[in-house]
Amino acid sequence: MIPMTLAEVAAATGARLLGGADPSTIIDGSVVIDSRQVEPGDLFVALPGERVDGHDFAAHAVAAGAVAAVVDRAVPVPGLLVDDPRQALAGLARAVVERVAPTVVAVTGSSGKTTTKDLLAFLLSRIGPVVAPPGSFNNELGLPLTALRCDADTRVLVTEMGARGRGHIAALCSITPPTVSVVLNVGSAHLGEFGSREAIAQAKGEIVEALPADGLAVLNADDPVVRGMAARTSAAVCLVGESTAAQVRATDVRLDPAGRARFVLRDANSREAAVQLRLVGEHQVANALAVAAVGLHLGLSLPDVADGLSRAEAGSRWRMEVTERPDGVVVINDAYNANPESVRAALKALVSIAAGRTSWAVLGEMRELGAASLSEHDAIGRLVVRLDVSRLVAVGEGARAIHLGASHEGSWGRESLWVPDLDAALALLRAEVQPGDVVLVKGSRLVGLEAVAQALIADAGQAAQ
Repeated sequence: MIPMTLAEVAAATGARLLGGADPSTIIDGSVVIDSRQVEPGDLFVALPGERVDGHDFAAHAVAAGAVAAVVDRAVPVPGLLVDDPRQALAGLARAVVERVAPTVVAVTGSSGKTTTKDLLAFLLSRIGPVVAPPGSFNNELGLPLTALRCDADTRVLVTEMGARGRGHIAALCSITPPTVSVVLNVGSAHLGEFGSREAIAQAKGEIVEALPADGLAVLNADDPVVRGMAARTSAAVCLVGESTAAQVRATDVRLDPAGRARFVLRDANSREAAVQLRLVGEHQVANALAVAAVGLHLGLSLPDVADGLSRAEAGSRWRMEVTERPDGVVVINDAYNANPESVRAALKALVSIAAGRTSWAVLGEMRELGAASLSEHDAIGRLVVRLDVSRLVAVGEGARAIHLGASHEGSWGRESLWVPDLDAALALLRAEVQPGDVVLVKGSRLVGLEAVAQALIADAGQAAQ
């Protein structure tokens, strides 16, 4: 964070100094919400939670070196008293962004946000210092904490914005007003909370409504719902995709034996450059095109953009992580999260990578689908059969409909199995996976299927000892 005095923080947050806090004291560290992470010069924000209350650790934070604590009630340490520490965190982040004035690139979509954020951070580092969220810091806490990492040298701030209802993205945009907004897709993620794709689109579109007139909206031309968001902004619009309507396009898309896409990148002037992604799955092309449009808009040349995309590695864990064991078993750990669109993309990548070898789809529940849950799980099971995946293992009660869908579509015998939990899934895989097989592991975050993928990978190391 940029150095600020307590007086400046108080002005940004509407706080009142208490506990002997000196308004001239300078915060020259970071803003933290976990007292265990405090270092000298930091500012500690005490957040009340369901199980623990940060106010109980304010003294510990100051003893560890924090300059002061942002609190909503008096504590026996130098403090800044506010009505709501969360709102204070947002206000301080907004003040820092206003002072640093970076180019703010905001990303949303039902799937692909984190991968796109990682690609943007890698490519835009060619312009200058970039701040981007670690993992999936995309909510009312993660976004301001990311923005507060900006310093005087920051040229670009990349933000990831999630939503669980209307107004959520608008609120995030009020903290870090975007210069460029990217909408990747509108799918079925969180359908249970929103009720319809139309409601999801309404919420996601708030990210383009927040743009200034001289901003840029990067929209997926291949998603009609996203393309329609062009009418919701006065900013310039750049369509991206494989559609001929796109200004930034991909043509001649092909997958290599490792399931990584290569394509010809074309800009609005029909100039071309070859791209070979290191990320797995054809669905990564759409993410890469959005990143390319941002890079071109911010002044990078087409060859530079193509080179950057071709060099970028996966930046966040458990997203199409491909590991080949010494015995030739390939484990694809895509267990960070799951929705119908991302599962379909992962299954297609599995088939491409397996290329005739035995393929395993180990699938858990896709959560937050509401009334559509049964039909969406059934559809995934049927798709597994249509793609000719060799073996399906549906894990947990919530995934039973995947197994039933496969069975109804034409799978029989042990081609499709349902198991009750992670232990049963791992035991089955350990008993039946053979050298050279390809295993995809995917499910919603709370299912915890990454443990299965990690255990399969670790098995090879233990066997080698």
